[in-house]
Amino acid sequence: MADTSDLEGLLRNLQVEEIDTCLFVGKSPRLPKRVFGGQVLAQALNAAVRTVEQDDRHPHSMHAYFLRPGDPSRKIVYEVDPIRDGRSFTTRRVVAKQNGRAIFNTSISFQVAEEGPAHQFDMPDAPDPESLESDHEYWERLAKETGELNMVRSHAIDRRSVNRRDMMNPAEDTRVPENQVWFKASGDLPDDPQLHQTLLAYMSDMTLIGVALHPHPYSTRMPNMQFASLDHAIWFHQPLRADEWLLYQQDSPAAMAARGFCRGSFYTRDGRLVASTTQEALIRPV
Repeated sequence: MADTSDLEGLLRNLQVEEIDTCLFVGKSPRLPKRVFGGQVLAQALNAAVRTVEQDDRHPHSMHAYFLRPGDPSRKIVYEVDPIRDGRSFTTRRVVAKQNGRAIFNTSISFQVAEEGPAHQFDMPDAPDPESLESDHEYWERLAKETGELNMVRSHAIDRRSVNRRDMMNPAEDTRVPENQVWFKASGDLPDDPQLHQTLLAYMSDMTLIGVALHPHPYSTRMPNMQFASLDHAIWFHQPLRADEWLLYQQDSPAAMAARGFCRGSFYTRDGRLVASTTQEALIRPV
């Protein structure tokens, strides 16, 4: 059973502190050595949401660029620009800074609930998450077998790969650039739809970059490769709950010029497509 205090700590971490009108600060855990991109996505979304006074509109898209590595030992300042408040759409721009320099920027669009034509791709087949080994269980088992350290430092997110790649021997496990991972928060969350969106933004940066490496003899654990998220986009299609299982269907249509392009789709267990993502990441041999 996961320790729910990890989830409580994560939720506190993603809740930025307002220090002035449209100005917020966020903190980071000590590890990893660079601020996790999903944390900055989630904190920026939290800052933007709190500048939108209308309760009838929610985020529907987020487009972001990662500009510089974040230092976890320093607070991150989030400056929100209330660029537009329209009749049905609201737009916010957010710049995250450390040491007076931008490390991240994003635009977030909000919309009132409306009716219109609707369709979606069907959810792909996948085994039930209960039948799969969690990341924590996998790394603990690997630690006993090989002496490798457990890579899962937090149990806040329960993550279960459908067809786990051999990260230690990637040259012996090349495959098509596709992936499926089940995600959910390790505990119950309150009924705040934007909290669930914030947590999905955090989760959306997990595992995506690795899909671009599947056809190649590399993994994100290799010291002779440099990895970094360059840009990231999220579209929220329907209401969702981050404390219920979500299937993250991922693929990578292309990798070239030391960049990998990846796409993702979040489905509920009953087949609703609730969010889509894209990301381009640096995958540079060094």
